Amino acid sequence: MSSAVLGNASVAEYRDSFSKALIKNVLVVAIGLSVNYINICLMYTFCKHQIFYWNPRYILFFHLVVNDMIQMSVSIILFVVSYTLYRISVSVCAAFILIAVITSENTPLNLACMAAECYVAVCLPLQHARVCTVRRTLLFIAGIWTGSFISTFPDLFVTLATEPAEFFSGKIFCLRETAFPSPELARKRDFIYIVYLVLILSVIFFLYFKILFTARMASKDAKKARNTIVLHGVQVLLCMTMYGEALVKMPLLRWFPKNNSDTLFACYIVMRILPRAISPVIYGVRDKCFRKYLKHYLVCKNGPNSRSKRPFRRNVVCAVGSAFSDART
Repeated sequence: MSSAVLGNASVAEYRDSFSKALIKNVLVVAIGLSVNYINICLMYTFCKHQIFYWNPRYILFFHLVVNDMIQMSVSIILFVVSYTLYRISVSVCAAFILIAVITSENTPLNLACMAAECYVAVCLPLQHARVCTVRRTLLFIAGIWTGSFISTFPDLFVTLATEPAEFFSGKIFCLRETAFPSPELARKRDFIYIVYLVLILSVIFFLYFKILFTARMASKDAKKARNTIVLHGVQVLLCMTMYGEALVKMPLLRWFPKNNSDTLFACYIVMRILPRAISPVIYGVRDKCFRKYLKHYLVCKNGPNSRSKRPFRRNVVCAVGSAFSDART
């Protein structure tokens, strides 16, 4: 069983004992299945109740859940494959890597859109209905995917143009650097990640500090609002660690040369799994209106409407008011 890391254009191999490899794989798969189960419940809750369809906040949240579910599933498949098959076809690896990279880049962009929606809801409540419409939300989501495609697919086109045909029929240890080995692509990725890091963090911090200031001025329960905003900020920072993944890995591998496999595993959990594991908690379970419906599906019960029909007006008020829940609950 092995893990691998790219260094000096070659893949270095670090062997795990069978018991350690088994524990790592069982842990990763168990976390993935648990988080995806919650995500499926979140998706089912959204689809089951139409009051969420017209709220931009819940539409962005639904997109975040679906996107992160795809990313986590692909990431776990590649993790298990790295221990079982070790090497797979270049074409299969490239397809997996493209999906993983695109969905990984989508997450911070989606969080930035959610921050902007939250800012409008809290700081400009009278303009929220006019600014944050369903149509604009769907256009933002389309823009997120378009931007990620534009930044990622040149890797495939450059590799097709520069690598011989035999390369795509061979087998490799599946990493982005081995599937798309051109040095120019590595420099391009570093540049794009730096731009993403600076722009998205600047937007996130500006919006959330504005939200925090407004929440303190307008709400007596500022402590709870501050905790919610801090959780949002932590989740964003965790998702953004992927942009500095290589810069973090290489020093750790040099500092702990006898524990390279464990270092890589720790980086994988913190940078790839943890951000997707806490998203359902921050954006779904903690939301009062969403939690009211979600809890019935998590324990395999019927929805809250199965026992009694709640008045439509009350549902609409709940959906509209949920946009302010992060700052007031």
